[in-house]
Amino acid sequence: MEESTINGAQPEVYTGLATNVLPKEPGSQTSQLSQTASDYINSQLQLEADAREALPYAFDHCTQPLGPLKQNLFSCLTCNPPPTSPSDPFTSAAVCYSCSIACHGEHTLVELFNRRNFTCDCGTTRLPDTSPCTLRIDPSTGMKGPVHSQKPAEGNTYNQNCSNLFCGCGEVYNPEEEKGTMYQCLGLASEADGGCGEDWWHPECVLGLGRDWMKERQVKREQILKTTANGENNEVLDSLPPEFPDEDDFDTFICYKCVNAVPWIKEYAGSTGFLPPVFKESNYETLVAKTESYTKEAGQSRLAEYRAAQAQASVDPVDTENAVRQNETGTSKIAADPAQIPTALAHGLKRTADDAEFDSSEWKASKRAKSEAPRYHDYLPPAPKSIFSLFCKDSFRDHFCRCPSCYSNLKLHPQLLEEEESYEPPLSSSSGAEAGNGEGSIGSKSLLDRGEAALSNVDRVRAIEGVMVYNHLKDKVKSFLQPFAESGHPVGAEDIKAYFEKLRGDEQGIRKAAATNGADGGDGGEDNRREQSGY
Repeated sequence: MEESTINGAQPEVYTGLATNVLPKEPGSQTSQLSQTASDYINSQLQLEADAREALPYAFDHCTQPLGPLKQNLFSCLTCNPPPTSPSDPFTSAAVCYSCSIACHGEHTLVELFNRRNFTCDCGTTRLPDTSPCTLRIDPSTGMKGPVHSQKPAEGNTYNQNCSNLFCGCGEVYNPEEEKGTMYQCLGLASEADGGCGEDWWHPECVLGLGRDWMKERQVKREQILKTTANGENNEVLDSLPPEFPDEDDFDTFICYKCVNAVPWIKEYAGSTGFLPPVFKESNYETLVAKTESYTKEAGQSRLAEYRAAQAQASVDPVDTENAVRQNETGTSKIAADPAQIPTALAHGLKRTADDAEFDSSEWKASKRAKSEAPRYHDYLPPAPKSIFSLFCKDSFRDHFCRCPSCYSNLKLHPQLLEEEESYEPPLSSSSGAEAGNGEGSIGSKSLLDRGEAALSNVDRVRAIEGVMVYNHLKDKVKSFLQPFAESGHPVGAEDIKAYFEKLRGDEQGIRKAAATNGADGGDGGEDNRREQSGY
């Protein structure tokens, strides 16, 4: 997670041009700033590759028309600066990936990562009209952007992350100072309902120890690492608090706020698919004692009881070919020994062609026996009374009780029933194989490839004119470089800049050229812009 300022693509500063025939003076500052054309092109290609890696998705469409999605979101601190005091009014807002680049690319952004059921706020009244959405269609004009002051979606929920505050400690996130890993809660309840709203947590804050405890531990750890490097100490403290589960042992977690907001889920702590409860205690010794006092035996014994009850209540299937034989008249007779068939099933099969012989009381008893099958939640271990967070394994969704009463609770939280899919915009670049074959789209290729593609599509007359202009420019650049090659001095950035200013006829270059011509006894009134005439 990081707070970032995403700026528009800026060209690399041109630091000079040198050819292989130009020797470089050792120790020369100008030579250190020199760069061959090949190196410059390669550096530009690398910059473009880095940009595609950092921003791999296309950002030409806002997700607002798609409705609520689980998607990557950003909060713009430039358009919506957080209040100086928590008591001051603040209107939270978040924008989608595309709008974070196209509409807020030069702003200070906080990445919120994936949030469920959210519709982009860009171009709505939650953001100032000075920052409109440039990607959506304006209904009044029927053209793309700028769109502002639209009504925001009513189903969006927000938390403190939009003002760059994270975790239960409410600390301002600073990517330059933050150390360690933060974990995102599955989010069973919003802040308004007593939960955290998919907040990000420090491990020590999940345990209730606070940030100061971990900072002191990090200082101690760095000291130990220094002494270890000197061979004086072999003890190294883990970066995670000792009572925090190992990252490989769980898939996701539910913070103590959301556990308290949805109390029925407490009973699953320590059961199949869930780790033992991770308690919240401000005192470390109390935390250790409480963790050690909790054992898994209760959950395991209850699970064994449930399986035994389930086996007792289950009815072995009966082979219909051996149990029932149809005669030609359509009557059904029991072919197997009724004593070998469970009583409940025998009641269901004990009937003849005459339906009047069927005893409805026996059928009701059979149905009642089936409805009284053991329910999983009746055999869950007792829920701990202390405050705790719940850590879930990757298969935890398969181990919820789905009886009618429990399912009514589960369906309120779809993220507990099945894993959610996150929306991802289409990739802006082609695959590696396509890029290697030069088959990527024009928008995904490098500037060099796009220039060559554009040149190949130019008509013959304009192409010939372009080549002639190129040859003309090449001759001029060659005459400019020749004195440097003869004198052995490298070409510096200022030399290149001054030459092209003169070649373009820039005002400052014209004045410098006029002064130079006057000092040389030349005609200072000659228009230097004639150099770029010709073809």
